[in-house]
Amino acid sequence: MALNLVMFPEKKLVPAILREILNGGADKVAEAGASISGGHSVDDLEPKYGLAVTGMVDPSRIIKNSGAMPGDVFVLTKPVGSGVIFNAHRSGKLTFMDIAHILKTVASLNGPAMTQALEYNVHACTDITGFGIIGHLYEVSAGSNVNVQIDYKALPVYDYALDMYRRGETTQANLQNRLMTQDNLNILATLDSAEENILFDPQTSGGLLIAMPESEAEAAVYDMKVRDNQHASIIGRVTGPGDGTIEVV
Repeated sequence: MALNLVMFPEKKLVPAILREILNGGADKVAEAGASISGGHSVDDLEPKYGLAVTGMVDPSRIIKNSGAMPGDVFVLTKPVGSGVIFNAHRSGKLTFMDIAHILKTVASLNGPAMTQALEYNVHACTDITGFGIIGHLYEVSAGSNVNVQIDYKALPVYDYALDMYRRGETTQANLQNRLMTQDNLNILATLDSAEENILFDPQTSGGLLIAMPESEAEAAVYDMKVRDNQHASIIGRVTGPGDGTIEVV
């Protein structure tokens, strides 16, 4: 079940906007197979909306973020770059029409991709959110006691994201994410500042990072693409046992 958590400036915005926010949340909760069981609202200076979700899981079916092993590759199910895109929209560099096609992917649930992945041997999985692709990859590599390598050219990136970094847009989390991972990160590829920033860009409703055997990954990605996940990509691999070091090539 899910509980709505809403902060809304009722003196600045009309109730119809709040109604649309709640309807959108309810639609996604229903799509996920859950139900909204109540919630709480607060008058605030700017609108904020989220859900507190409670459920049950079979302990034998938990997929952890610490099971990657030599012979695995990493599959990413959504592009990265949503953090800078949303900030660019707020600052007026991008219009709603510019990003409308991006929002469809951002708003898509990770459930279908996970269901498809579980038809294969998934060794580890995490979603990509506020720590960016490198931060969450470090969680997996350090937790699994392995070293990993990422192919930058294979990384799917949202439209406009690189251009926005080149135009001076950024996020508050980029520097924090860079500092958090710098001791375990070796960027061997020749990247400009914008391309490096993509590695640390915080995601809103990011995709899944899935570690699975290389022998199965191409078939898994093919299945995801056939079932309407056109962004699924193999972006890197486990290079061997280690201390969580990440190489970007």
